[in-house]
Amino acid sequence: MPATSYKETMTAIHDMPAVELLAAYKAKKLSPVDVTDAVIARIGAWEPKLKALYAPDFAGARKAAKAAETRWQAGKPQGALDGVPITIKENIATRGVPVPLGTAASDMTPAVTDAPAAARVREAGAIILAKTTMPDYGLLSSGRSSFHPLTRNPWNTAWNPGGSSAGAGAAAAAGYGPLHLGTDIGGSVRLPACWNGIFTLKPSLGRVPVDPPFLGRAVGPMTRTVADSALLMAELSRPDARDHMSLPPAAIDWSAGPLEPKGLKIGLEAAGRLFADAGATVEPLQGFLSPEMLHLQDLFWRVRSWVDFSGLSHDKQARVLPFIADWCRGGADVSGATVIKAVNNYMAIRAAATRATQPFDYVLSPVSPVPTYPAEWETPTNDVKRPLEHISFTMPFNMSEQPAASINCGYTKEGKPIGLQIAGRRFDDLGVMRLSRWYEQARGPQKKWPEPPKQGG
Repeated sequence: MPATSYKETMTAIHDMPAVELLAAYKAKKLSPVDVTDAVIARIGAWEPKLKALYAPDFAGARKAAKAAETRWQAGKPQGALDGVPITIKENIATRGVPVPLGTAASDMTPAVTDAPAAARVREAGAIILAKTTMPDYGLLSSGRSSFHPLTRNPWNTAWNPGGSSAGAGAAAAAGYGPLHLGTDIGGSVRLPACWNGIFTLKPSLGRVPVDPPFLGRAVGPMTRTVADSALLMAELSRPDARDHMSLPPAAIDWSAGPLEPKGLKIGLEAAGRLFADAGATVEPLQGFLSPEMLHLQDLFWRVRSWVDFSGLSHDKQARVLPFIADWCRGGADVSGATVIKAVNNYMAIRAAATRATQPFDYVLSPVSPVPTYPAEWETPTNDVKRPLEHISFTMPFNMSEQPAASINCGYTKEGKPIGLQIAGRRFDDLGVMRLSRWYEQARGPQKKWPEPPKQGG
């Protein structure tokens, strides 16, 4: 099924949203084979510079695309994502592929089975192109890793893509297909979404089943459009018994249209004039995360990571990214009383976030207090003693289990993308998605997506 009807359009195949690809498949105007080949070609142009992928399987992807093409020709697609290319963050297990967790200290044992999110997209017919990179153990908002080559930002390869869903954010902005999966425990889908100019939703805890589950951990879609994230959420939110913290199945119309702001009460920390002009009541929201809370959260994660790090052999410890190794050592020799204080801090952050945001329908804030930073740095401060200052807007909503999205709202003078965070009350994932869809339409034209450097450039 040739793609000739699309060659003359302004939108290149690799830039087409998933919802448009599916419509083209149904109309027999485009084939999954055409699309997979176009996306692989795009990856070939970008990947030598970006280094966003781990374990690409283009032969397997082409085989899967051919099978999807046959199903679409027969009018019998496998599922809601049949034939649409996708990448999956490497800490989301896919059967037969090792899960190094971004670190050279890992044993490269192939995963026996798909994690819940991978299982859902595979069942829906998505074509898994590759896994995407992450920093050691997902402990950095950066593309730095002891296992992967340095991942860079396609808007400018001197810039950091953020993390820990580093490869996913870079891949989405660069046009490695329309769908990407990341994970978030303190901002790890929202920060790379912010710094790469894409959209993401960090769902309510348990909305998307995770294996293994943990306090604040979420799997989220990372896409260029809100509609494509909604398409993914309809599959990701299906139940899986392996997540003992998951929410009960819910009938959610993820494809619902934009939510008009008129009459909504919105707490404002950064932007909001568009919402006010559309009839929302916009009020300031006082900050609720204290420096002590941030310090104790850092300490809690250091202790947790030190337990894992100290269990490694000396040889494996030496393979961990030095910044991460030093950070983990900051959790050694902490008293039991201090550890309990740090554990209790989780509930204190949860209570403070809920108390501050409950009076509002939605809360607007920056995703990050700073724009992206040099690609070679581990954090925006590049200081192991001050590693978490950039997650002060994102992390509280992991602790409070509230849904929060990142959507591009502008650019710095240097052209660095700026993310707007839209957070909602617990369980109101659909409302956050619909309000994001409204803002996507209201925000005005965006910059063209970055193009790969010329050959030899």
